[in-house]
Amino acid sequence: MTRLKWLAPTIYIVFLMLPIYWLLNMSFKTTNEILGGFTLWPNDFTLANYRKILTDSTWYMGYVNSLAYVLMNTVISVTVALPAAYAFSRYRFLGDKHLFFWLLTNRMAPPAVFALPFFQLYSSIGLFDTRIAVALAHCLFNIPLAVWILEGFMSGVPRELDETAFVDGYPFWKFFMRIFMPTIAAGIGVACFFCFMFSWVELLLAKTLTSVDAKPIAATMTRTASTSGYELGLLAAAGALTIVPGAVVIWFVRNYIAKGFALGRV
Repeated sequence: MTRLKWLAPTIYIVFLMLPIYWLLNMSFKTTNEILGGFTLWPNDFTLANYRKILTDSTWYMGYVNSLAYVLMNTVISVTVALPAAYAFSRYRFLGDKHLFFWLLTNRMAPPAVFALPFFQLYSSIGLFDTRIAVALAHCLFNIPLAVWILEGFMSGVPRELDETAFVDGYPFWKFFMRIFMPTIAAGIGVACFFCFMFSWVELLLAKTLTSVDAKPIAATMTRTASTSGYELGLLAAAGALTIVPGAVVIWFVRNYIAKGFALGRV
């Protein structure tokens, strides 16, 4: 009976890991071998796919561009969301609930709705094909998400903490930076994680607002067709490498994520 208890979770984990294993399996094969038949592991093991990605600027700059605008977006989104979330959690003002709901509707709207306006705007002011353009565009849906997450954490902090700090003579920003932010460190970690992940996996805006200089890796992966067809091994290697940044982020904020699911609005 004890063994049967572990059977269902084991099958589920294997089911989840199977696509990742198959992606890695394909990344060490040539396209001909992939198309030639079904094999559980590479018969002709090769690192040529990874070598091309790490030596060809067309490929590795895609990762650099993606990481650059994702990190910029995460910093901007969380920095803007912190005071906004504090205002929503501590003050009541006319239309606060309506404004909060309006922020969330921006997160619900599909990126395709905003692709053309952003393209027109950035082309007019010279921001097209820049990393900051994508970072600012992603703020449209990441700032509301960060505000929503952080507001839940901040509302769980007693107001007496603020009042005690002010009685002790703390200026607001000193209190906010030295006392309040460490108190909601788990919420900040969760907000950073979700902002990073949503910006990292978003394709439409990133592809629409870039062409050459700031083209992300996801857009590069959509342009691997040649006269002989798609380079499947190269695509698999690129896909495997796109998992690495997300895995690294999860590793560093894993404790905050656990606390966030237990305490915050996640």
